[in-house]
Amino acid sequence: MLTTTENSHDNPHGSADTSLGRAIESYAILAAARETAPQIGSRYAGVVTPQEAWQLFSRKIALLVDVRTAEERKFVGYVPDTLHIAWMTGAAMLKNPSFLQELNAKANKSDVILFLCRSGKRSDAAAEAASKAGFHNAFNISEGFEGDLINGQRGIYNGWRSHDLPWEQD
Repeated sequence: MLTTTENSHDNPHGSADTSLGRAIESYAILAAARETAPQIGSRYAGVVTPQEAWQLFSRKIALLVDVRTAEERKFVGYVPDTLHIAWMTGAAMLKNPSFLQELNAKANKSDVILFLCRSGKRSDAAAEAASKAGFHNAFNISEGFEGDLINGQRGIYNGWRSHDLPWEQD
């Protein structure tokens, strides 16, 4: 892909071609996720990798909704500028009864929404619930923020953080 500097010298259209290329690439990611959704038994639009999610989110193609608890975000870290709507709350990890109300208040039914949790399980359930509620562009982020549990630890093998994608911690 051409950088803006290369474009300014080699392309009389400036960064428009780069922007168009990024948009095409972003929509190709979504199309591929939609295409594979039935094959993996997805009950929502599809699944994207953390890297694909970052591309879509950073290009403002999609909203990123972190469904972990407020405590997880505070003590483990979070992706900057994301929405937070906990799927489960409290020490007992009970389903948040106002999840869909909160989602309706923060997103439109036509928005592309990427759901993120620790490992991809809660975000799977959140994406399914959102899809059933009419959010037909609901996608799960595979691997989650911390990734799979390997030898008693997360964040080593996969997950948002292990791919060196942007995140912060309070």
